[in-house]
Amino acid sequence: MTDIRFVALDSATAARYRDGAFDANGQAPERRICAEGGLPCRHCLRHIPIGAPYLILALRPFTTLQPYAELGPIFLCADPCERHTDTAELPEMFARGDRYMLRGYSADERIIYGTGDVVEVPAIAARAAELLARDDVAFVHMRSARNNCYQARIDRA
Repeated sequence: MTDIRFVALDSATAARYRDGAFDANGQAPERRICAEGGLPCRHCLRHIPIGAPYLILALRPFTTLQPYAELGPIFLCADPCERHTDTAELPEMFARGDRYMLRGYSADERIIYGTGDVVEVPAIAARAAELLARDDVAFVHMRSARNNCYQARIDRA
């Protein structure tokens, strides 16, 4: 079985957005106060506490602009938070969910057709390992099954 690791948004990118850098839509991140539970920070991979400030911004988690470079909203703790350590263990934040979309991408960041699956939480690691065992899959994105929002990247360990 291929060893995997869940990868959170990098700290330099999170810091740029907290400092007011424009998002993938060319807009400043929106700052709000968390009034409901369950808003997932893509940097610490924890839920943002009720009453805490957070940012909403458009993220394109790709290095190139091309037709498969999907863009979507994410939440980020507005105050500095500790980045989640890359780990083979499913981050606890995702254990509360029911299903996620996993999709494989090539080294040139293109969707590999036939790799997209909606997966129940207990099967995430096994399905990601199965995808990453393929020679044509360079990385996997984990996305919300309901809204298609980017959650985390999964790489070979």
